Amino acid sequence: DRLPSDAELCVEFDVSRMTARNAMQRLAEDGLIDRQPGRGSFVAEPPAHRRANRLMTFTQEMLRRGRVPSSRMLTRVIRPSSAAEATSLGIPHRQPVVHLRRLRFADDEPIAIESAILLGSCADAVMTADLSRGSLHETLARSGYVLRRGTGTIAAAAATAEEARLLGLRTGDPLLVERRVIVDAHGRRIEATESVYPADRYALDVQFDVEAPDLTGAEEES
Repeated sequence: DRLPSDAELCVEFDVSRMTARNAMQRLAEDGLIDRQPGRGSFVAEPPAHRRANRLMTFTQEMLRRGRVPSSRMLTRVIRPSSAAEATSLGIPHRQPVVHLRRLRFADDEPIAIESAILLGSCADAVMTADLSRGSLHETLARSGYVLRRGTGTIAAAAATAEEARLLGLRTGDPLLVERRVIVDAHGRRIEATESVYPADRYALDVQFDVEAPDLTGAEEES
């Protein structure tokens, strides 16, 4: 469907043209609309995969695909951090952290095993929250932990016996592994998470620039 023009949005919502334009640009950046010069803005086809350069919650992502998200809690404890976890979060070794491990479903199909390590100060927000249907990031935001940006890596791995059992795979089947560290608006590292996905059920879309080749050496040789 075609969306109203920026001018029509200004009239309908009584906002400035700049506000309307910024809102439409944000929808375009999120992949929700397709802006076609000379034709207007149209509702975009739902993306098959999440963009690698943008993180949305699992709940948001599955709802956007028209699927029903849910989770089964595997681990929810407060414990001392390991050396690697402390390094990821920038805290002293053995400082308390919250460890959440969940099996994530879409339409009752297992999609991911997600293991999140959170600062110990998040305990009051997440230890009693209903995370079977709700979003961890929304729970954190309601308690003042608004996550803003992060860094991550994407790798491949073979399913362990436990991962295969939980995801309905065979031991050794290929997995997509996403590791990320997320910070809040103040630059504090709040969450270090590893998400493991069956390779045939999940993927990440990547947008990139092509780096210009260095022709200096070729010019010198000629």
